[in-house]
This record gives sequence, C-alpha cells and structure tokens, in this order.
Amino acid sequence: MSTRTLRVNELIQRELSSILRTIYKDEAVAITITGVQVSPDLHEGKVFVAVTGEEEDEVKAIRWLKHNSKDFRFELGRRIVLKNMPHFAYSIDTSTARGNRILSVLDDIAAQDKARNAAQPQPPAADKE
Repeated sequence: MSTRTLRVNELIQRELSSILRTIYKDEAVAITITGVQVSPDLHEGKVFVAVTGEEEDEVKAIRWLKHNSKDFRFELGRRIVLKNMPHFAYSIDTSTARGNRILSVLDDIAAQDKARNAAQPQPPAADKE
C-alpha cells in the first residue's frame, strides 16, 4: 500500500470519527471507527467499526451506517478535497473482540497459576545466621 493511500486512510478515519462525534453524537454514541481502507483509485473504501453492546447492537449500527452513508460522503466532501470520494462498505472490526478474548484467556491462566502456587506448600525458609 502506498504512503498516499495510508495517509488518505488515516485522514478519512479521523474525519469520519469527527463527523460521528459532532454531527451524529446521539445516534453514534456506541460506534467507534477503528480503521479505513480505500482502494488506490479512491472509488471504494471499507470502514471498520467497533460497537459497544451486544451482537444485535452491531447489526443495528451497520444498518444505521449504511442508511446514512450518503450524508457521510457529503460531509467528508466538504471537509476533504479528493479527486474521488469513495463509496464505503461498513464492517464490524473483529480484532478488538479477538484481542479481548485473548486477554481474558491470559487472565484466566494467570489466576489458575496463582491458585496452584497458593495451594502448594512452601518449603521452610532456611535460617540465616
């Protein structure tokens, strides 16, 4: 991926996040833009989002984002000057959930190790003279 494309990805992510926070703050309170990937020709883009809540909240959020996609493109066009403003597809970012699951497993392992070490008798300490 070219440097230009990476910069455009970051810029669109930042501006979309700003749009959600300022214009749609009540409707988009549970939505976080976690990443954007645009094609090199800027015709298409994929927006990755994380949604606080249950799976049904994720479905509602994706539906809401798709419904308001034209408004997002219009507002992005006012904020960013690009040759083409991409048409966006929205997708749930599973990396956050996967990371949380891994951290949970590591916490469980640490708790089991701590319990196992507490259950083992400690050897008597040698007297230091």
